[in-house]
Amino acid sequence: MKKTITFGIPCYNSSAYMDHCIESILEGTGYAEDVEIIIVDDGSTKDDTPQRADAWAERHPGIIKAVHQENGGHGAAVMQAVRNASGTYFKNIDSDDWVDANAVRVLLDQLRRFEELGEHVDLVITNYVYEHVEDDTQNKVDYRRVLPVGRIFTWNDMGHFMMWQYLLMHALTYRVDVLREVGLEMPPHTFYVDNIYAYVPFPACRSIYYLDVDAYRYFIGREDQSVNDKVLTSRVDHYWRVARVMMHAYHVYDDVSSAKLRSYMMNYFTIIMAICSVFSKKSDRPDAMDELQKLWDELRAYDRRMYRRARHGVVGLATNLPGTLGRALTLAGYRAAQKLVKFN
Repeated sequence: MKKTITFGIPCYNSSAYMDHCIESILEGTGYAEDVEIIIVDDGSTKDDTPQRADAWAERHPGIIKAVHQENGGHGAAVMQAVRNASGTYFKNIDSDDWVDANAVRVLLDQLRRFEELGEHVDLVITNYVYEHVEDDTQNKVDYRRVLPVGRIFTWNDMGHFMMWQYLLMHALTYRVDVLREVGLEMPPHTFYVDNIYAYVPFPACRSIYYLDVDAYRYFIGREDQSVNDKVLTSRVDHYWRVARVMMHAYHVYDDVSSAKLRSYMMNYFTIIMAICSVFSKKSDRPDAMDELQKLWDELRAYDRRMYRRARHGVVGLATNLPGTLGRALTLAGYRAAQKLVKFN
């Protein structure tokens, strides 16, 4: 049977929580035959993730596939799922996260309607919810004030995004052909590549639909989680790597035709550069500030207009204040934003 949607689930030593993720998709979609789930075992060796993946595929052979690969990191696992996808649409669900059953049911019904009507919608956007395990609170991110609800639109129809509203991986359901046509690649053994996933394909998305449901539940709270503050600081070089991929993907002011998308992408890239600046200042690496300067110099050489916007706009100035006092003010501003938005 033709598959409407493929859910990719990258798994690396995920046996403690992958079952919950898989079950939430199966229950939400009613074990439908036009749904595909691809579990990508990314070279797990510390637990029984490979065996669990195979067991799930054996129990639901018409719905679930298990794919095994040598460890390549999150991005490599996502792209493995894309390469193996049979669905018209693709949504990534990380193995420690899950989906809301009612919301996914609504999403699936909408995608089926697109298929029935022959509508080639390139990107479907839904809401997501941060689930904070440490204090049992939730923080919902929706787009109802910036995106048209319940109709197909283009980037020219969107409004202004606030800093906490950016379109992260959790919000995105792409048409598979879009991801393949843009030749999306994410560097191996690199965290935070979800920023590439939520940036590089956007200019190729010419038709968009916003479905105002809280589909994705994003778990925050494990000490080893990549967005944990200490972990992120220790992996600042991963953010440098991601920033370089995003930097060289486009000369934003020349390559992106939609003025509103151009502004959005430049703002988002500016935030990534700001993250690089903040966590370079937080890092104990002796070469952190030198490497940060190399990154800024590379941007200036690549595209002076992008450099001026990212480095000398309000966000760039605030996260690159000079001297010891400047560093202290930058980090104080980061901590205030962290408490307000609760993004990690």
